Amino acid sequence: MRLSFKLPAALLGLAALVTASNVVELDSKNFDQLIGKDRPALVEFFAPWCGHCKNLAPVYEQLADAFDINEVIIAKTDADGVGRELGSRFEVKGYPTLKWFPAGSLEPQEYNSGRDLDSLVAFVQDNSGVKSNIKPPPPPAAKVLDGRNFDDVVDGSKNVLVAFTAPWCGHCKNMKPAYEKVALAFAPEEDVIVAQVNADDMSNKHIAQRYEVRSFPTIKFFPKGSKEPVAYNSGRSEQQFVDFLNENCGTNRTPSGLLNDIAGKIHDLDVLAQKYWSELPSREEVYNNAKAYVTQQSAGLDTRARTAAAYYVKAMERIKAKGDAWLTKEQARLANLLASPSMAPTKLDEIKVKANILGAFVAQKAEELKNDLFNDGQQVIGKAKEEL
Repeated sequence: MRLSFKLPAALLGLAALVTASNVVELDSKNFDQLIGKDRPALVEFFAPWCGHCKNLAPVYEQLADAFDINEVIIAKTDADGVGRELGSRFEVKGYPTLKWFPAGSLEPQEYNSGRDLDSLVAFVQDNSGVKSNIKPPPPPAAKVLDGRNFDDVVDGSKNVLVAFTAPWCGHCKNMKPAYEKVALAFAPEEDVIVAQVNADDMSNKHIAQRYEVRSFPTIKFFPKGSKEPVAYNSGRSEQQFVDFLNENCGTNRTPSGLLNDIAGKIHDLDVLAQKYWSELPSREEVYNNAKAYVTQQSAGLDTRARTAAAYYVKAMERIKAKGDAWLTKEQARLANLLASPSMAPTKLDEIKVKANILGAFVAQKAEELKNDLFNDGQQVIGKAKEEL
């Protein structure tokens, strides 16, 4: 038995219109057959000569691809050609003009948001209740603040860097990749939060007014122990953000998220470590001095600093028990671990601090070797000049 199906003429016409593209092309003949019926529609009124329309075209194609045509119509009409009558009917005064037609209505709503894909998708989803087929991006690394949680986060208990942004702001978009990387880099820091707030959202505008935000992006730093912000006036590169936070938060991060080469090091113990390594007869005395120093200073150190201080003493004990070769082997082992891509950030921090401390033992010897090589080089150059 053969089955046959008959599609309504309007649907047949719609299918024909989207064979090469999911954007439905409208004119004065088919507009009322398709728009204002069972599905909502976003309609672009364009002109072929319009530069802004040409820029929007590839984004609009992506928008049409993102929604099922059986649920939402993404359409366009040449309002300077076959759709001229429609342009007059809906009072189109510039190009491109986008209008939203709810299901069952020919009373449109003007679209006034951004012309990027994210803004267009968000608008269609919010107004239709239909989800796009675009996979949502991963959640931002920078903590999102709004009118509900701003005062709970910026409460003086932590250092908080806040970027006040707007979705349509080009400078904000340009800054976003670097800002996200900085947020990732400082994620292991318990006392540092890198945050952002959409200050153009109506529900957040009272926050922007409170902190006198008049342009975007505006960046303010709220130091731990205070709710009064400090204006951020440095550059917007990863390194500049990192340098600012390190200076104001007492941290030692790099843009990669790893700790830098001074993290965990304590000057007085560095001096003792160098002395322990270079003055063999005095090692027991230096070791006892290091133990005494750690005992005396521990009460005034935070947990991280206490752990680091204790490792100086532990390293001396390992060298004493296993010989000087242990230091070189341990440095090589830690270097291999630091290169591991699967290591947890907190573990990497622990390893980097240990590597920095072990480096303090041989720092003086390395500097002496560097100077010796330089002096030898100068002597070779001097002799060569004499021979000439």
